[in-house]
Amino acid sequence: MFKTYTFPSVIEGNNTDLKNVSPDLINGLKIFHDGEGYVIGNLALTEGVSPHRNINSAPDELDYNLLLKSGLLLANQKLGNPLTITTGFPFSTFQLYKEQATGQINANHIIDYDAATYGGGTRKNVQVEIDGVQVIPEVIGCSIALRKGVQKASGNFFVMSLGYGTLEGLLSTEGGIVQRTSLSTYGLRYAVNLLEKELAKTHYLELKTEHQIDVAFQKGVIFLNRKRIDITAQRDKAIRQYYEDVVSPAMRKAFNDNDFTMSHKMFLAGGGALYNQLVECFKEEFMDILELEVAHEPQTLASRGYCINSAQLNGGVKGNAVGLDVGNATTIVSIYDDNNTTVESSIPAEY
Repeated sequence: MFKTYTFPSVIEGNNTDLKNVSPDLINGLKIFHDGEGYVIGNLALTEGVSPHRNINSAPDELDYNLLLKSGLLLANQKLGNPLTITTGFPFSTFQLYKEQATGQINANHIIDYDAATYGGGTRKNVQVEIDGVQVIPEVIGCSIALRKGVQKASGNFFVMSLGYGTLEGLLSTEGGIVQRTSLSTYGLRYAVNLLEKELAKTHYLELKTEHQIDVAFQKGVIFLNRKRIDITAQRDKAIRQYYEDVVSPAMRKAFNDNDFTMSHKMFLAGGGALYNQLVECFKEEFMDILELEVAHEPQTLASRGYCINSAQLNGGVKGNAVGLDVGNATTIVSIYDDNNTTVESSIPAEY
């Protein structure tokens, strides 16, 4: 039903000649902005020294601009022009950035990129035409995907989007969302920072950036001073502390007994739903209250919901519809695929 393209949300300035260093465009993203070259995503992790991205950055900031251009470039290479785009922000920044992001995306873009990184020739530029844009809250994108995507969920249910920068949640009903139940709090970054502080007590972390620590967090392994260190035990401890200190109190504040009377099901989405330890924490709290289910391919759920929304926005023309999730840890582009649901990614499928 969908094809998704996923790459890490990191950038780094790089004006060196990089030739044949990646197998394809998604792994070899190098884009020029105001005359300067930047490596993005997996290429920033392999060729860069300090790959980074600001958390919940504004649409006019450099990192958001570059990740947006990268997503538009990938979509254009697959679908051509014009494109209908839906993207989103957490509840905490949605009202602040909605109009700015809409105006920024709803324009014709000239994207200057380097095709030599994957053997595609030399520096090129492509024009990307946009014929429609909508910006919606991230967790509403998840709800759309659950109801109208692969799972065809019905009735009332809770949605928890476990992102890196923010954790979002709400109660979704057949008639719409219950606004009172919407919550937005610290994401998995909280647990990653806990792990980093714990590791720093006994190891020199070699000036690794937050996103480099996050990659190790995902894999459960970190290499320090030429030694392979298993960090799964510390990671599980950090995740449990994050749940007890942040997630559970936020849900207790947002959801009351009447909400649990209305719904008996909760879906977990976002990259955090791939961590078994975090899912177990939810199960322990709600085992006698709710039926808990991890959404199908939870890390791409919001992006797929955005794609469905784009098709509704342009009158059902699926060939132009794009869902673009510019996340704090990963950027995900979703388009319709008549064959099946496939994912092209340099991100591990399971953490």
